[in-house]
Amino acid sequence: MRIATWNVNSITARLPRLLAWLESSGTDVLCIQETKCTAAQFPVEELRALGYESVVNATGRWNGVALLSRVGFEDVVLGLPGGPEYEAVQEPRAISATCGPVRVWSVYVPNGREIAHEHYAYKLRWLEALKAAVAEDAAGDRPFAVLGDYNIAPTDDDVWDVSLFEGATHVTGPERAALAGLREAGLADVVPRPLKYDHPYTYWDYRQLAFPKNKGMRIDLVYGNKPFAEAVKDSYVDREERKGKGASDHAPVVVDLDL
Repeated sequence: MRIATWNVNSITARLPRLLAWLESSGTDVLCIQETKCTAAQFPVEELRALGYESVVNATGRWNGVALLSRVGFEDVVLGLPGGPEYEAVQEPRAISATCGPVRVWSVYVPNGREIAHEHYAYKLRWLEALKAAVAEDAAGDRPFAVLGDYNIAPTDDDVWDVSLFEGATHVTGPERAALAGLREAGLADVVPRPLKYDHPYTYWDYRQLAFPKNKGMRIDLVYGNKPFAEAVKDSYVDREERKGKGASDHAPVVVDLDL
């Protein structure tokens, strides 16, 4: 079984690349983040033509998450149970479902913006709610994983030059402590192998030739419970999909499971 996660940075802008990638990659379940569309605008029919069903949690603007599956859906949950609100609404940042033998979440963790910003405090509250919401599945016997754009680099090695992030979000102690909390709940970081260079970065800014210079970060993560982690036979960053015209600034992270 092949499961992947990809921040597409607008599914409308990325649709031709997404469809081509699904046709060539053999992915069974795809977790999508940053759809930047409403649920009504999501390309359900185009994806169904390739054999994928879709479930979507999206209201437009810059958020939105989705799941695609060619092995079906059961027990779909939209949103983060018990999750905090930001500006009086719960943003569409989580969706979960059972797809065949695996239960998965697609998450788009708040960016945090700046350490002194309310969005940073919201990010930490959101992560605490995530830990509580996934605790039962994390401790269970069914393969389970939370995949998505976490907007956190787990270690200094996951940033091309951590000195440039001093005093900035994505690398702070509280953010990394939130990831440690997920590990304490029973989820392990499934670290992919890089297809080029020494480290599996998943995100490269559009500016200043960051991608060709490999000035990246590993912020798209797969956190799986013990049955999930034990079933992993390969995992990699599909760096090729970050190349060329019209690419997202994130690359897909692919996980192959022996189930």
